[in-house]
Amino acid sequence: MIPGGGQPNMQQLLQQAQKMQQDLAEAQEELARTEVDGQAGGGLVKATVTGSGELRALVIDPKAVDPEDTETLADLVVAAVQAANENAQTLQQQKLGPLAQGLGGMPGLPF
Repeated sequence: MIPGGGQPNMQQLLQQAQKMQQDLAEAQEELARTEVDGQAGGGLVKATVTGSGELRALVIDPKAVDPEDTETLADLVVAAVQAANENAQTLQQQKLGPLAQGLGGMPGLPF
C-alpha cells in the first residue's frame, strides 16, 4: 500500500523500473567480461570461463596427458569446466541476485 492511501506515481515507478533494467544490463555486461577459473586433478587441468559461462581458455599440464588413458584426461577437462561454471554461477548470483530481486518486487514486470 502507498502511504496516505494515494495512488502510486506511475512515472516514478517507470523510472525506477528503467533504472533497475539498466543496472541489470550493466551487471550482465560486466559478467560477460569477467573471467573465473576452475581446476581439476590438483591443478593439472584449468578452465577459464566468463561470468556468463562462456569457455575462454583451457590449460592442460603435460603430466595429465597419458596416451594410454585419454578417458581420465577427458574427465579432468569436464571437471575443470564444471568447476569454472560453478564459480561463474556464484558470481552471477552475487552480481545479479540483488538486482533481480529488486525487479521482481515491482508489480506488472515479468521477472
